[in-house]
Amino acid sequence: MWKPEHRKKADRRGLRYDSDLSEAEWALVGPLIRPGKRGGRPRSVDIREVLNAIFYVLWTGCQWKALPKDLPPKSTVWEYLDLWEWDGTLARIHHALYVEVREQAGREASPTTALIDSQTAKGAPQRGASLDPSGYDAGKKTLGRKRHVLTDTLGLLLAVTVHPADVQDRDGAEDLLREARRSFPFVERVIGDAGYQGPKMEAAVARTGTWTLQIVRRCDRHRFVVLPKRWIVERTLAWISRCRRLARDYECHARKAATFVRLAMIRLMLRRLATSQ
Repeated sequence: MWKPEHRKKADRRGLRYDSDLSEAEWALVGPLIRPGKRGGRPRSVDIREVLNAIFYVLWTGCQWKALPKDLPPKSTVWEYLDLWEWDGTLARIHHALYVEVREQAGREASPTTALIDSQTAKGAPQRGASLDPSGYDAGKKTLGRKRHVLTDTLGLLLAVTVHPADVQDRDGAEDLLREARRSFPFVERVIGDAGYQGPKMEAAVARTGTWTLQIVRRCDRHRFVVLPKRWIVERTLAWISRCRRLARDYECHARKAATFVRLAMIRLMLRRLATSQ
């Protein structure tokens, strides 16, 4: 329920754009970005403005060339985004914020239960020349890519992979589980829907070590029923869909699409931590 104190914390009218970082959010994320290398010409770019530009693209879904003139040039913003993806800066920021949100909620830093699901994103009609493959999801009747996510019981992202939409959920889950296993070794149980049942998925879970698979099937009764735990990961997919850059698949490469999913969760965790202070 929205109360006056909640609205006051969520008010962003003092900022230039709604997507800009507030002072409290910048205080959380600024120390996590490495300073410029020693030697050579000193860094002249305002890193906070670079982050503001990245979040502007994420939130509004605009083209890179449509960035406002009071933000850094599109080439500068793109190069920093590519660099931070390559050197692990975004992954480090995400993990640090994730631990803070877990501790704020009174939970251990590493979860023991994970939830898995996927979301098919319709591909944009025109993209760049160098493309990773897309596919046709016959179930959703959609041509595009599939975002595969693994979350904890708070709905926070543990891992994300992006692959063609024609890849079945149980086939695309192994890479996702392998990625999550490296960062979260204490997970004991993975919960998924009926799309993950079968020996292939069970073998993929078994290869992670001590993990077990629990399938939550849809209720056959002709009325709405809240399925145990499964709604949490579906809510996370709804959270990231609020960012217009993720309304469709605009990226030339699958790894960049996964980066924007991680950025959406970084934005969400920053706001959650900043408004709680």
